[in-house]
Amino acid sequence: MTTLPVFQKKIVLGSKSPRRSQLLREAGFSFEIRTADTDESYGPDIATEQVAVYLAEKKAADLLHTLEEDEILITADSVVILEGKILGKPVDQDEAFLFIRALAGKSHQVITGVCISTLKTKKLFQDKTEVIFGEMTDEEIRYYIHHYNPLDKAGAYGIQDWIGLCKVHTIHGSYANVMGLPVHRLYEALAEL
Repeated sequence: MTTLPVFQKKIVLGSKSPRRSQLLREAGFSFEIRTADTDESYGPDIATEQVAVYLAEKKAADLLHTLEEDEILITADSVVILEGKILGKPVDQDEAFLFIRALAGKSHQVITGVCISTLKTKKLFQDKTEVIFGEMTDEEIRYYIHHYNPLDKAGAYGIQDWIGLCKVHTIHGSYANVMGLPVHRLYEALAEL
């Protein structure tokens, strides 16, 4: 059985996200998961559009000491940006409600920053997708939060959930990027290593 050269490298995914794991598996990658409890704070001097790649690099720094010579580490972070403001992971259901209420009927951006590291090299990139939500009633928002518990998701929603099927009207860019990993860009970057 033949495999693509990019799949022959030993890959470590530095992420707890089940969605990132799912995307890599579906793209045919074999990988091991390693995680660290990275402080995901950032200073006010970092531009909004640079936060995701900054955090991806920060996550990589916390795991670099675990790498072997033949391993490639992939770390990533996604941010939802609405009208110039980052909507992170909501602290509770009330904040999730406020986030989704703010997103309803509007366009926002999802930026995923990716850091690919070896013991000798580091490559950073990011991908941006525009997402346009339809209007949502308070009842629909509560239904979504109750059934899908989106507290672990940037912007309080998952594109692969009910909200993506029923309330996302338009996407300009990569669907996988909105899920948390721009696999097409990652594949190309890994192929260049």
